[in-house]
Amino acid sequence: MATVELRFSALPEHVRTARLVAAAVARRAGVDEAVLDEVRLAVGEACSRAVGLHQVSGITAPVKVSLIEEEKLFSIEVGDEARHAPTGVRTSGAAADDPDAEAEEDEMGLAVISGLVDDVEVTAGEHGGLIRMTWPTTPPPTGVLP
Repeated sequence: MATVELRFSALPEHVRTARLVAAAVARRAGVDEAVLDEVRLAVGEACSRAVGLHQVSGITAPVKVSLIEEEKLFSIEVGDEARHAPTGVRTSGAAADDPDAEAEEDEMGLAVISGLVDDVEVTAGEHGGLIRMTWPTTPPPTGVLP
């Protein structure tokens, strides 16, 4: 099992880099070429969500992205360190001003990801959240180096 880890400051300008790295690693792992746009979009949405959660909560820790190649599967995990209330509503910073709008935006982002990726798992708690997205891979033809 090969893993690439990426950590970046919670700034919107770094999301593009995460998307490009994810697509390159997915291609190398054997994700179907026709699905790479979905990989880029899903990673962009997940990373943008994590950046937003960090900024709203005042968290200076980096956003974490793990790109995991397993047998016949490729997974991407995007983690944040924002405290998630059981209802999904955060109660500090700007979120306290309009928790309904913040929760609605969060739900929209998760809906977009779910529409792009068939296998998505979202976990969240007091110590942060994690979005795990998985795609099938096909091995390269015998005798062909990746």
